[in-house]
Amino acid sequence: MAKKTKKRKEIKRKLLHKYRLVILNESTFEEKISFKLSRLNVFVTGSLCIIGLIALTTLLIAFTPLREYIPGYSSTRLKKQATDLTYKTDSLVANLNNTNRYLENIRKVLIGDLESGEVNLDSLREQFKLDPSSIDLTPIREDSVLRAEVALEDKYNLFERNTTGTDMILFPPLNGEISQGFNLDQKHFAVDVTAPTDTPVKAVANGTVIFAEWTADTGYVIILEHKDGLLSVYKHNGSLSKSQGEVVRAGEVIASVGNTGELSTGPHLHFELWNNGNTVNPMDYIDF
Repeated sequence: MAKKTKKRKEIKRKLLHKYRLVILNESTFEEKISFKLSRLNVFVTGSLCIIGLIALTTLLIAFTPLREYIPGYSSTRLKKQATDLTYKTDSLVANLNNTNRYLENIRKVLIGDLESGEVNLDSLREQFKLDPSSIDLTPIREDSVLRAEVALEDKYNLFERNTTGTDMILFPPLNGEISQGFNLDQKHFAVDVTAPTDTPVKAVANGTVIFAEWTADTGYVIILEHKDGLLSVYKHNGSLSKSQGEVVRAGEVIASVGNTGELSTGPHLHFELWNNGNTVNPMDYIDF
C-alpha cells in the first residue's frame, strides 16, 4: 500500500514539476523569451490544440467548397448536373412512351386493327347505369325556356346539326361511285369510291399530315389529323401531293386516285374515318 502511495506521489511530482523553456540569442546568449512549463501543462495544451484542429478541419469540410478537393467527396456541380440529367431522362422516357403509343395508334389505323383497340362501351354503360324511377324527370321552368330558345335557333339554322360526335363540316374527298360501303361484319372499315386514275383527292377538313408513305398492302397512304381527335385516312392513291408535317386546308388536293398496293383491285379511293381511336362510318359524316 505504501509503495502504491509512493508511486502516485512520484507520478504527481513528475507531472507538476516545473521546467523552464528559454529562448536565447545564440551570439550573446541574451534571454529573449522564457516559459515555465510542466508535463501536465504541455499535455493539456497539446490535447486542446489537437481537438481544435480537428474541429476546424471538420467545419471547413462541412461548410466550405474545400471538401470538393478531398478524394471521396462529390462536387456540388456534379450533383446538380446529375439531378438535371435525371429529370431530363424522365422527360425523355415519358416522351418516348407517348411517341410509341402514338405510332401504335397509327399502325392500327394503317392495318385496320379494330379488335385490339376496341372498347366495350356496353360494359361501361352498365357500370354507370341509373334507375329512371329514382330520378325526378319533372321539367323545370328554366329547362322549358332553354328548350324553346334552342328550338327557335335551330329553326333558322342553315346547317343541319351533326349528331355523329363532331361539329365539323366535312367535304367529300372524291366525287365518284361507291363500290363498297362501310361494313363491320366484313371488317371493311371504309368507303371505297371509284374514279378515273389521277382524279384529285381532296382533304375533307383542315388538318395536319401525320403520315404520307408507301405500304405494301395499301400503296400510297396519307393520313390527316383534324381537331377533336378525328383522323381521315386515304389509301391506294396513285401519288401523294403532301408530305408528313404539312398543314392542309379543307378541299385542298392531297393525292390522286390510283391502283397501288396488293389489296387494290382497280382505281379507287379507300377512305376511312377514325374518331378518338374508334373507326366510324364515313357516310354518317359526309354526303358522297
